[in-house]
Amino acid sequence: MTARGDRVLGLVLLVLAVAYGWAAQQWPEPFGGAEAVGPETFPTLLAIVLALSSLYLMVKPDPDQGWPLGRTAGELVLALVILVVYAALIEPLGFVAATTLAVGSLSWRMGAKPSTAFLSGLASAVVVFVVFNYGLSLSLPAGPLGGE
Repeated sequence: MTARGDRVLGLVLLVLAVAYGWAAQQWPEPFGGAEAVGPETFPTLLAIVLALSSLYLMVKPDPDQGWPLGRTAGELVLALVILVVYAALIEPLGFVAATTLAVGSLSWRMGAKPSTAFLSGLASAVVVFVVFNYGLSLSLPAGPLGGE
């Protein structure tokens, strides 16, 4: 991608960050009133990081690089497919199961042994679930095991 391509990508990502940040602010106020950490907190932080990253990409683009070909391109497409499937499965399967599958699959594709990859995926999913649900009181989808 050329420097011009980096700048165009940066602009597209900046527009996405602004739209995403605006959408995050449209969540209704929680029942108990405004809170310091609410449902819009995490999406807002992501929008800020994306906006800053896109501005950096526009101001300081990388030198010309060729697009990856062959196996590398295939691995990138596979990673994108895994993330799209993850987004589709997070509600029906629940956060822990979907995240275990996604992180395990991505780790395995990066060279980890399958058993190690999926165990680290499970550990990561459980830790993040506990931190968000119990530490931050931000609910993540429990899936069929949630008893709802």
